[in-house]
Amino acid sequence: MNVKHLEYIIEIAEKKNMTKAAQTLFVSQSSMSQYLSKLEAELETPLFNRAKNELTLTPAGSMYVEFAKTVVQLKKKLYHNIKNLSGTGRISMGITSQWGIHMLTNLISEYKKAFPNVILEIMEDSVPSIKKYITSGKIDFALMSVNTLADLSVRYEVLREEEVVFAVPCTHNYCLIHKNELKEIVPSELEKIFKEDSFILSKENSTIRNIADSVFKINSFSPDIVCELNSMAAVRRMVSKGIGIAFIPVSCAKPDPNITYFCFTPKLYRYNILACRTDLVLNDAENTLVNYIKNYSFAVE
Repeated sequence: MNVKHLEYIIEIAEKKNMTKAAQTLFVSQSSMSQYLSKLEAELETPLFNRAKNELTLTPAGSMYVEFAKTVVQLKKKLYHNIKNLSGTGRISMGITSQWGIHMLTNLISEYKKAFPNVILEIMEDSVPSIKKYITSGKIDFALMSVNTLADLSVRYEVLREEEVVFAVPCTHNYCLIHKNELKEIVPSELEKIFKEDSFILSKENSTIRNIADSVFKINSFSPDIVCELNSMAAVRRMVSKGIGIAFIPVSCAKPDPNITYFCFTPKLYRYNILACRTDLVLNDAENTLVNYIKNYSFAVE
């Protein structure tokens, strides 16, 4: 039994589509299809129900996938323990926000001095995708921003509560009127002050978008949206150019002579966390990386 072939079946079950599964694993669809047909012939039972555009597991398929996942995890654990003996290996880290990139950029040089033979594999993706990857065991750790801790099914540690602020072009009348005052704003005032303005919003299901949508819903405000994107650097540039106004996490609220940042009253926050696979037994390299992250000073950003 080839573990690689077990991964074929697991991926088909997750994607429910042969083409997408083949693309994810960088194999040809024909090779994957041939293997599945051969396996089902060997087992004398189908593992998938074939619908028009979807493959769903049969009872036998569900049993096979459960077993396959166990075997794949056993292999990972074995390799993990062997590499720990030699001080080599790979650590996979998912990242959902710019603060995670900044953190690792500042930590990697020092970390590599302690573990020169350990490779860090970094994957950037959305919060829902990274949650799925760490829950399924595809990645070991994740630096994530989340709106709530209630629905997390992995081990985690809160690194900080990050404030979310409101970015407004300095040429806006509101900035000119309150130029020499404390820069604060009440969410309930947004519609009254900015109903004629365009909003630059993060994409749906991102932590910043969830915060913005919550504010809009509570205050029955339907803003004019000029665009949606997740690059906070691009959002900041657009605000600086006077294209619109935006919700921005403080880690991305860099000083700009063309932007005024307002704190919300009461303040709005999201959680920055370090998440870990529930079944991961940390080796020396991983323990050291975790300690570096937990002791990181966000002031260096």
